[in-house]
Amino acid sequence: ARSRLGKWLAVSRFLLNFDPRGRSRGTASKTEQPATPLRLSLPKNVTARVFDWLRGSNPALIPLALIVGAGAGAGAVLFRYLILWVTELATGHADYSNAGRVGSPHFPHLGVYFLLLVPAIGGLLYGPLIDRFAKEARGHGVPEVMYAVSARGGRISPKVAVVKSIASAICIGTGGSVGREGPIVQIGSALGSTLGQRLRVPPARMRLLVACGAAGGISATFNAPIAAVFFALELILGDFASESFGMVVLASVTADVIGRAAFGTHPFLTLPQFHQVAGIEYLFYAVLGLLAAAVGVFFIRVLYGFEDIFDRYWPGPMWLRPATGGVLLGGLLIALPEMYGVGYPILEKSIGGGYSGGFLLLLLVGKLVAVSLTIAIGGSGGVFAPSLFIGAMLGSSYGAGLHVIFPNVSGPAGAYGLIGMGAVFAAASRAPITAVLIIFELTGDYTIVLPLMVAIVLSTIVSRALSKDSIYTLKLSRRGVDLTHRPPGALEGITVGDAMKPVPEPVQEDAALSDLIDRFARDALETLPVVDSAGTYRGIVTAFETEQAADDELHDLTAGQLARSIPTLRTDQSLQDALSVLLSGEQHGVPVVAHPEGRIVGWLTHRDVLKAYSEVRH
Repeated sequence: ARSRLGKWLAVSRFLLNFDPRGRSRGTASKTEQPATPLRLSLPKNVTARVFDWLRGSNPALIPLALIVGAGAGAGAVLFRYLILWVTELATGHADYSNAGRVGSPHFPHLGVYFLLLVPAIGGLLYGPLIDRFAKEARGHGVPEVMYAVSARGGRISPKVAVVKSIASAICIGTGGSVGREGPIVQIGSALGSTLGQRLRVPPARMRLLVACGAAGGISATFNAPIAAVFFALELILGDFASESFGMVVLASVTADVIGRAAFGTHPFLTLPQFHQVAGIEYLFYAVLGLLAAAVGVFFIRVLYGFEDIFDRYWPGPMWLRPATGGVLLGGLLIALPEMYGVGYPILEKSIGGGYSGGFLLLLLVGKLVAVSLTIAIGGSGGVFAPSLFIGAMLGSSYGAGLHVIFPNVSGPAGAYGLIGMGAVFAAASRAPITAVLIIFELTGDYTIVLPLMVAIVLSTIVSRALSKDSIYTLKLSRRGVDLTHRPPGALEGITVGDAMKPVPEPVQEDAALSDLIDRFARDALETLPVVDSAGTYRGIVTAFETEQAADDELHDLTAGQLARSIPTLRTDQSLQDALSVLLSGEQHGVPVVAHPEGRIVGWLTHRDVLKAYSEVRH
C-alpha cells in the first residue's frame, strides 16, 4: 500500500508541476537541468493515421460519401428555403408563377408593374456578387462541374457553394426563369470538392466526392435518389464502375433522407397516373420523341443564341448586365407571369389538363425565351427544370391535338406531357438513362417505362444527329474545351519504343513450378513473360502467383497454366497511352509486342516512364 501511495504522489507532483512548454514549475534549483519537454505524440499520430486512412483506404469512402451526402442534402434544403424567402420578400407569394397577374403587397402603388423593378433589383444584387467572388457561378452550373471533373481533377473553389446558393436564390426569387437543380448540383459538388481538398485526397477520389455531391443535391431536391445516382454517373463522372456506383448511392440516399425529413415523403411534383389506351400509341410516342429531339436542339440554339446577342451588343461592365437585362425580363413577366421562377405549379397544371393546346404552345415559347433571356443577361440558375417544363408543354399540346384527331385510340394529354418531359430533357442533355429514371420516380408508375424509353431513345439519337454538343457541353465547347478529347501531355511525343528496356529472359510455357521458383529467387524481378516453343507471347506470370501456387503445393502446374493475359503495347504507341495501360492493372511491367507475329520485343515499367518524363523535363 505504501508503494502504491508513493506512485500516486509522484504522478500528482508531475501533473501539478507540468508546464506545456516543457519546463517544470516549482522551486527547482538553478543547477538543475531543464526538464525534457513532454511530447504528447499520440494524438498527433492518431490524427495523421486517420487522415491517411481517409485519403487512401477504400473503406474510408463510406464515411466520406455519407458526409458529402449529408452536406449536399442540407445545402439543398437551405437553398430551397432561401429561394422561398426571397420570392416572398419580392412578391408576397410563395410562388408567383401561379398567382396570376397581381401586384405585390410590398410595392402596393406599382400594381403589376412591380415586375419591371424586382428583376432589376435582383440583378443589381447578384451581378456584382458573381463578378467579384465567383464568375463560375454565372449561368447554369453543371458544365462547370463537368469541366472540374474532367480537366481539374475535381477541384472546385469552396466559395462557389456560397456564392452560387446566394446568387441563384436571388435570381430565381426575383423572377429569373431558371431551375434550381443546376445550382444545387454545383453547390453539392463544391461541398464534396472542398472536403476532398481539405483531406488532400488523390484526384480519382476527389472526382468521386464531386459526383457524390451532385447526386446528393439532385436526390434531395427531386426526392428521386435513383435518378440522382445515374445523373451523377452519366453526366458528371462518366463512370459506372461498381465502387463509384456504391459511393454515389450512399450519398444520394443520405441526402434523400434529409430532404424527406425537411419536405416530406411526397414527390415535389403531383403528377397524374400514366394511362395508355391502345397499342398504336407507341407510334404516337415515337413521333413525340422525334418532335422532342427537334425542340431540344432548338432550345440549345436559342439559349446560346441569346447569349451571343448580349455578348456582342452589351457595352457596359458584366456586373451591371443582370440589372439592365432585368428590365427586359420584367416586361416579359408582365405579359406572361407564368414564367416567374421555376414554374413547377404551371407544369403540374398543364399536365393535369388545366390549359388549352394553344396556350400550352404559348407557354412553351415563353419558357424558351424567358430561360434564354435570364441566362443571357448573366443570371444564375439551371436548365434541368426548364427542359422538363418545355417537354411538358410540348407533350401536353401534342396529346391534346391527338385527342381531337384520334379520340378513341389516344390517351389523355397529360400522359403525353409526362413522356414529353423526359424526351426533351434527354434530347437537350444527352442523358437518356437519367431521363427515364427521373420520370419513372416522379410518377412511380411502371407502365410508363416502355413508351418512355421509345420516345427517349429516338429523341437522343436524333438530337445527336442534329447537334454534336448537348446543352451542357456546348458551353464548354464555345470556350475551346472538348471533354471527349484528352489534352496532349508531356509524354505524348515519346513512343514506347524510345523508352522500353530489353525483355527479361522469357520462360517457356512448359517450365515447371520449381523452375519458376528458382528463377524468381535468382533474379530481382516481380513479373516474367511466358512464351511458347515458337517464341510467341503467351502472357505473364508473377512472383506472387508463383508463391501462392507453391504454398498450395500445386507442384504440377506449369508456367503456361499460371500465365495470365494482360494488355500489351506496341512500339509506336505514345507513353501517354502506355501510362493508362500501366495504371489499369496491378502489374509491374507490360510487354511490348511486335504485330502480327506476336513476338516480344521489349518491356515497359513505371520506372521507364518516369525516366522518360525526367528527361523531358530537363
